[in-house]
Amino acid sequence: MSELTDHDRRALLVLARSTIESNLIKDRRVIRPANMTPALTEKRGCFVTLHKRGNLRGCIGTIEPKTSLVASVEENAVNAAFSDPRFPPLAEDELPDIEIEISVLTVPKTLEYSSPEELKQKLKPHIHGVILSRGWQRSTFLPQVWKQLPETEDFLKNLCQKAGMERNCWKDKNTMVKVYEAEYFSEGDYLQ
Repeated sequence: MSELTDHDRRALLVLARSTIESNLIKDRRVIRPANMTPALTEKRGCFVTLHKRGNLRGCIGTIEPKTSLVASVEENAVNAAFSDPRFPPLAEDELPDIEIEISVLTVPKTLEYSSPEELKQKLKPHIHGVILSRGWQRSTFLPQVWKQLPETEDFLKNLCQKAGMERNCWKDKNTMVKVYEAEYFSEGDYLQ
């Protein structure tokens, strides 16, 4: 995978904000990166997270690398702003209070383990994003979520709950666990 440069990160943040603004403000245009580096054109999974005064205001993403990073950021910015079922669609008057964060993911890998204890030992807090799935139920937490849930069992229990499963679903041998890593950056890092 190609490394993102500072220029790439800034361009992606401008793309995300301009995409959201173009959906709210007449005559605003989407500002796509002028210099399409290999990192921007690679197929990558990513999430776009919106924070309003430090609180979550929307977060939507694609885990699997299906489209170019640029296309994925553009699509997920719109979805995070207007289609996160946990929040009403973003309004124009909220724009000044919104900070955008982008997480660029590695390809998820199945984590092999033989017991709940071994699973807890293999997980790397603050490094691994985790996907739990069983049947049609699935959920993920980005690596940043470890900041709010630093205890591994709490992290896993909340992830089970997010998927609509019982809180100890992570102990069930039929629950699949995949992990990925994420490079994340926000407007606060770059656009001061």
